[in-house]
Amino acid sequence: MKHTLSTLFASALAVAALLTAQAAEACTGIRLIARNGDVVFARTLEFATDIKSEVIMVPRGFARTGTAPGGKAGMRWTSRYASLGANGEKLPFIFDGLNEKGLAVGTFYFPGSAGFQEFSAASAGRTLAPWELGSWLLESFASVEEVRRNIGNVVVADVIFPAWGFTPPVHYIVNDASGKSIVIEYIDGKLQVHDNPLGVMANSPSFDWHMTNLRNYVNFSLTNPAPVTVGGVKLQPLGMGAGMLGLPGDFTPPSRFVRAAAFSTSVEPGKTGDDAVLEAFHVLNNFDIPKGVAREGHKDEHGNVLADYTLWTSANDLARKRFLFRTYENSQIRSLDLMKLDLNASTISRFSMQGKERIQPLNP
Repeated sequence: MKHTLSTLFASALAVAALLTAQAAEACTGIRLIARNGDVVFARTLEFATDIKSEVIMVPRGFARTGTAPGGKAGMRWTSRYASLGANGEKLPFIFDGLNEKGLAVGTFYFPGSAGFQEFSAASAGRTLAPWELGSWLLESFASVEEVRRNIGNVVVADVIFPAWGFTPPVHYIVNDASGKSIVIEYIDGKLQVHDNPLGVMANSPSFDWHMTNLRNYVNFSLTNPAPVTVGGVKLQPLGMGAGMLGLPGDFTPPSRFVRAAAFSTSVEPGKTGDDAVLEAFHVLNNFDIPKGVAREGHKDEHGNVLADYTLWTSANDLARKRFLFRTYENSQIRSLDLMKLDLNASTISRFSMQGKERIQPLNP
């Protein structure tokens, strides 16, 4: 099911603009583990309009107040761990990032499936909006097991995001430096936590559906099939990669989940986390969506085509606590090292993700 944004809030320059845009439904996440045990979680983020992401660092000891339905104050907490990652719409909350203990959280669109928890006035003190949960996890916990033990203590409610005019339907993947991974989903008002042995993530439908769907591809192989003889004619594979002949190549979530599982489990493991980071970006090249190739059949009120594209691709190096990214406008991989920042700063630090690609001439 598609959701169209009716209004985007004014830019930082207070230039009012009414846009209609298709919300992101094409995000893909993978986990790679290097031979030395270093863990990397990487993902793409797709949207039909620039959501003005930036990298932010939330320091230790930072006071937070969550949001309950009706814009009322929700849960209050103070960050225990510093965290680093990408936001959206200039929010002080991280959509994708990691903390100083090597825990990583990714927020993914979950349209037609998300159904958040029932809210009551009595639960306001432990209520969060969907876009706030990722930061609470990063700022509070050091491992997947800690998240698993504590996720039931909060209420994630149906809270309208003022910038968009509806509640973002999302679910979450959590990875830690040991290689453990879980998926957190809210469906029909109930919390569901799934073990994620492959470390793969996409969008709707639910995670358990995607894992069952993998059984449709049990004939896939990393190696080329042997020749077969049919009616006396010997048939040879046409070329390398024939073992994965029939791998779904479209941009729908089920197809991307299958490809992500196939590629992330078959890629040659890097020696270190540095190698795994580069391999992750190579794998996610296969999920990069150019502008215009995944579009709606209608235009918005201004005549613009509604088409998701890959705004940015990120990698969380859980061993070195680095956040790396590239953008649609600039494929150069850039990085920030959390441990080289002031983790006890008094305010959130912000780093621009903007910048155009530079083509380097080689002519003498």
